[in-house]
Amino acid sequence: MTVAEHELIARMQSGDRDAFAALVDHHQRPVYGFLRARLTRSDDADDMLQEVFIRFFESRARFDTSALVRPWLLGIARNLLREHVRDIRRRREVGWTELCLELETVCPIAHVADDKLAWLPDCLVELGPSAREAIELHYRRGQRLLEIAERLHRSEGAVKLLLHRARQALRDCLHFKERQKGAR
Repeated sequence: MTVAEHELIARMQSGDRDAFAALVDHHQRPVYGFLRARLTRSDDADDMLQEVFIRFFESRARFDTSALVRPWLLGIARNLLREHVRDIRRRREVGWTELCLELETVCPIAHVADDKLAWLPDCLVELGPSAREAIELHYRRGQRLLEIAERLHRSEGAVKLLLHRARQALRDCLHFKERQKGAR
């Protein structure tokens, strides 16, 4: 660590925002590169970069002045990436739940019981490949309509219609399976 950086850290720990800004200027490119290389979306890397430096500033009192700044920042970035992965996994679960809730609102079934939702994976298999992929991208991966449109080489309106028709097909499939079960 250079003498100048050591002085900046000491000033930052005293609350000097200019010293903090100088440290950010010096380290933001490598930290951004670290994040960007591990994320598919640049806006996620931008958001995380800001969060890295917010957490760095908030934890400045705990920073060991004999340590190097960059490894500390990369450690914060690594922790943020782990949180991001956990959030993605949670969103996928939420996406599935969201699909189930939407189906409950479009189904005239008074109450969609768990056994009816257990038929959902079978109904998904019966969808066409584009509809199945659109459902997967929207509900499990949490992608926006525009992102799905780009992936499927369709307009945003066409994707919206595709998702609407896929939900209708899923609803119809659930009704059909319910009638089959009732006929037994």
